[in-house]
Amino acid sequence: MAMAKNTICVWYDKDAEAAARFYAKTFPDSSVGAVHHAPSDYPSGKAGDVLMVEFTVAGIPCLGLNGGPAFKHNEAFSFQIATDDQQETDRYWNAIVGNGGQESACGWCKDKWGISWQITPRVLMEAMAVGGDEAKRAFEAIMDMKKIDVAVIEAARRGRRS
Repeated sequence: MAMAKNTICVWYDKDAEAAARFYAKTFPDSSVGAVHHAPSDYPSGKAGDVLMVEFTVAGIPCLGLNGGPAFKHNEAFSFQIATDDQQETDRYWNAIVGNGGQESACGWCKDKWGISWQITPRVLMEAMAVGGDEAKRAFEAIMDMKKIDVAVIEAARRGRRS
């Protein structure tokens, strides 16, 4: 696999390969590529340990680096996955949260490795693009949600409560 010009590098304590395999089975257009082992000991591992994993998440090339516990993830970085309907929203949300992850607010959740995800129905982004009162109603509707409810967003766009 040729290395992409621009690749997202995601730091993991030690589970980059497990995370990459989870993403590959969860999201379409995702896969695990090469797994690179450390050629010698390093601060958070030994020679032969998995050091880096090349993977793709929904078409985006990534590199998982098992760098140890020095750096922790936060919401300043997230993957945003656009969904077409409630079924797709539920599938991704439930996969992440149900696999040791945790819910957050407004369509955000974290996987068990601490990576933040935004599971965002397209209907919400479409409402935001329209702007004005429609965007305001849709935006206000998600403020009390964890997982986004597509029917509530659609009703808010029309100016109704679900």
